Amino acid sequence: MRATVRKLARFFPTAIVSGRCRDKVYNFVRLAELYYAGSHGMDIKGPAKGSKYKKGSEGVVFQAGSEFLPMIDEVYKELVEKTKTTPGAKVENNKFCLSVHYRCVDEKKWSGLAQVVKSVLKAYPKLRLTQGRKVLEIRPTIKWDKGKALEFLLESLGFANCTDVFPVYIGDDRTDEDAFKVLRERGQGFGILVSKFPKDTSASYSLQEPTQVMDFLQRLVQWKRLAFQGQSRV
Repeated sequence: MRATVRKLARFFPTAIVSGRCRDKVYNFVRLAELYYAGSHGMDIKGPAKGSKYKKGSEGVVFQAGSEFLPMIDEVYKELVEKTKTTPGAKVENNKFCLSVHYRCVDEKKWSGLAQVVKSVLKAYPKLRLTQGRKVLEIRPTIKWDKGKALEFLLESLGFANCTDVFPVYIGDDRTDEDAFKVLRERGQGFGILVSKFPKDTSASYSLQEPTQVMDFLQRLVQWKRLAFQGQSRV
């Protein structure tokens, strides 16, 4: 998949939008030519090396909710302590947001874990709780999500009002619905939900698994290469 994404970025401006910390995502992917939007899009940075879409020496740089960082660190420490009694629970600090993973928690204890998290957040009205795929997400109460991050990237790259630009957003989580909804409402591009099961979604299309995603991306690369070859013959 990594090699495919690298090829894709040669032909199209490519971004990874994740709920995880931007630095963690970059260290996992390690492709300097991509745009990275971590913490559900609250921490965005452009390519670390040359890109024809890059603006300025640092590329696109944006951070929403920096004033919440001390509070998020405080809640992180409290949640780590309070969830110790729940085997399998994992609290992850994504810098601008927190994730409480319960994938490895006994299903009978899911409700109890959620109550623990909610009780901690009662003292922090400026933070809100949302739910993803077997994960509880804690974020600042600012109007920012993956959809807002997508809009920001399109605007920053000068693509927001372009009729010849066709954004494609691929995601498998409930939090990706914000981005699917943005594209549907704009009538620009489309979203692709990755899921083996039918779901209510704002995405226009679906793929069942990552191997199909890779095949789709490879086809995009192949199509662009053929288009370039056709232009060179003219």
